[in-house]
Amino acid sequence: MIGRLKGILVTKQPPWLLVDVNGVGYELEVPMSTFYDLPDVGREVTLVTHYAVKEDAVALYGFLREAERSLFRGVQKVSGIGAKIALAVLSGVSVDDFARFVQTGDHAALTRIPGIGKKTAERMVLELRDRVDGFGSGGAPMTAFGEVPKDPVAEASVALQSLGYKPAEVTRLVKDAHAAGDTAEDIIRKALKAALR
Repeated sequence: MIGRLKGILVTKQPPWLLVDVNGVGYELEVPMSTFYDLPDVGREVTLVTHYAVKEDAVALYGFLREAERSLFRGVQKVSGIGAKIALAVLSGVSVDDFARFVQTGDHAALTRIPGIGKKTAERMVLELRDRVDGFGSGGAPMTAFGEVPKDPVAEASVALQSLGYKPAEVTRLVKDAHAAGDTAEDIIRKALKAALR
């Protein structure tokens, strides 16, 4: 799998990019939320990626922020939603706005996103309401290795949610597992032990 690319931005024509990584050109499709914040052609860019293999094609999607990739992946877990609608969501609203619309059950706001009708909006609210907290904030800065939470507790929480634990469960597990001076790895290890008891 290809999880991250760092290279020179060769071309950008919405929604496509070409990034040169040590002489290899990677073609990626990106949402407009990423496209608007790209550097100029010829400059270095770092993208977190999602590599998708289908029966008839292979696709590579790029994102400037880890929260965007999380939302892209999470939205596709809703029955009947694929990459095209997931990209439309990210091109139409911010990660934080989408999370708010789902949590408040704002079907009207969701149906304003291209490609999302009333039934799709209802499915999104039903299937994602418990998971939108895991998408994180859309504006956190990128480092060379992606988006880095600010402290070990936050890092452990993100990791546990990515393993499939619900936000309320993660809060309880992390609270019980955390002790002063613990690293994120320590917290995760103790939380997983507690969860398996």
